Amino acid sequence: MSPNSSQQDTLRDEAEKRLVCSPATEAIPHTVQKLLHDLQVHQVELEMQNEELRRTQELLEESRDRYVDLYEFAPVGYLTLSSEAKIASINLTGAELLGEERKRLLQRRFAHMVLPADRNLWQQYFIDAMQPGGPQVCELMLQRSDGSCFDAHLDGLFSEVDAATQTLRVTLTDISERKRMDRLLQDKNAELERVSLAAENANRAKSIFLSNMSHELRTPLNSILGFAQLMESSSVPQTDIQRGRLGKITEAGWYLLELINEILDLATIESGRLSLVQEPVSLAYIMRKCEAMFEAQAQQRGIRITFLPFDESLLVNADRVRTKQILINLLSNALKYNRPQGAIEVRCSASTERVRISVKDSGIGLSQVHLAQLFQPFNRLGQESGIETGTGIGLVLAKQLVELMGGEIGVESTMGVGSEFWIELSRSVAPPAAIADDKPPGQALQNLLNAAQRTVLCIEDDPASLMLIEQFVQEFPHLRISSVSAGKPGIELARAELPDVILLDINLPDISGIEVLKILREDKATRYIPVIAITANAIPGDISIGLDAGFFEYLAKPIKINDLINVLDEALMFSELRHANENETGQTT
Repeated sequence: MSPNSSQQDTLRDEAEKRLVCSPATEAIPHTVQKLLHDLQVHQVELEMQNEELRRTQELLEESRDRYVDLYEFAPVGYLTLSSEAKIASINLTGAELLGEERKRLLQRRFAHMVLPADRNLWQQYFIDAMQPGGPQVCELMLQRSDGSCFDAHLDGLFSEVDAATQTLRVTLTDISERKRMDRLLQDKNAELERVSLAAENANRAKSIFLSNMSHELRTPLNSILGFAQLMESSSVPQTDIQRGRLGKITEAGWYLLELINEILDLATIESGRLSLVQEPVSLAYIMRKCEAMFEAQAQQRGIRITFLPFDESLLVNADRVRTKQILINLLSNALKYNRPQGAIEVRCSASTERVRISVKDSGIGLSQVHLAQLFQPFNRLGQESGIETGTGIGLVLAKQLVELMGGEIGVESTMGVGSEFWIELSRSVAPPAAIADDKPPGQALQNLLNAAQRTVLCIEDDPASLMLIEQFVQEFPHLRISSVSAGKPGIELARAELPDVILLDINLPDISGIEVLKILREDKATRYIPVIAITANAIPGDISIGLDAGFFEYLAKPIKINDLINVLDEALMFSELRHANENETGQTT
């Protein structure tokens, strides 16, 4: 391409500068001198143009070499397939991937290198890729001339020079390692799924075992503690020795129940099935409950317990029942492992986002070795031979509950001085959830004594539990009790007598108590009779299922007499309202 006018002028100027002029001679005419000068300048211009052409040629050769290197030695194979799927060209990397010399690959059908199992996939891919449009991809298995195979990824792009020249430009990538990793990952996932399934089955089996164990232990405990409570509340005079023996029975019974509950709670947390209800909770409510619970116990042991004043408007985002359980555990330990005439101090403090509750005692303190072992299950830190009962579960359970609620637990201890356990929970500013406070048992007892003649139906298959309930009801002259030991006869008796309240066990010999409740709810005559579950099924999941099924209340064995009094009182009040409504309207509501 010839230079334009501007380039030509620039070239001539440069040639003029390079030209070394000869001295002028008078013998040579001026026109001839000018012609010679122009010829010399043109010669310089030609030399400069030749020099530029050489430089351009060198650059083109360098560019071509780089292109060849990029093409030939690219990390992927490049090949061009004709409309007949024959290899028209291929780079060195592609030939190396296919394990053959390049010249031996040219004009060979690509299908010959596709593993027979994938040839149908290849044929369909080639048909689709030889259509105008975007790139087409495919993954298949290729076989080299030596018989070895590899996983290949193909990226194909249709190209058309004219109607007679149509090709497919293909990028060939070895993805064997990726496929191997994919298969390894699939195997690992399958193994993980098998392990997870085995763990889930193991957890389910453990839950079933613990549920059965809990049921089997709670049933005899119900008799031990139930009759002991009846004896404690009996009007029959008892000697000091009898009262002492009875106290030991109840103390051992409640301790065994506490142990059962802690083991079940720990197992439920470890299986990931513990459900917490986190909501704004009034700290003052929980602290008052704990103070009322431990004040008398502390006095009996000669220990001074002090709940320091704090901002009673403090709210924490927590599960109310579990928070109370944690504090009871910390206070119980501070009481049990204190020194004679010792002291306990309970303090609350708050920052913008957190609330800390600390329980400080004047006990013997903990060594660094014991502090390192503090939250290990069943480790009582050298107190195994002491006079205080314990299992080493309580603090482990407290730690896991605190952490499940997004909090922290810690301890500071000095040997010979004492220990200070603390928990931190998230602070809340939302209104606290409504709390149904415990009803004083004396008030409920008075309501039962003054009630009109009412009937109670008890459907219970355990003779000792049935005897306990019958003797409890006999304490109230206005209550009459009927009983039956199976579900289906219980349904018939409920329909015949229409009792005011039904006490129903869950595990019955014929049908479950849940099914009994469902049948009673479907019958218009028995639909509104309050049904109270009294059962040894005390796993949190069982309680949730029972309440969702529609029980008026769910009481887990062993039964606390005051709890039974309160629930019966509420159920009888409900029945009285129902009877009053029936008398006014003349029909069942």
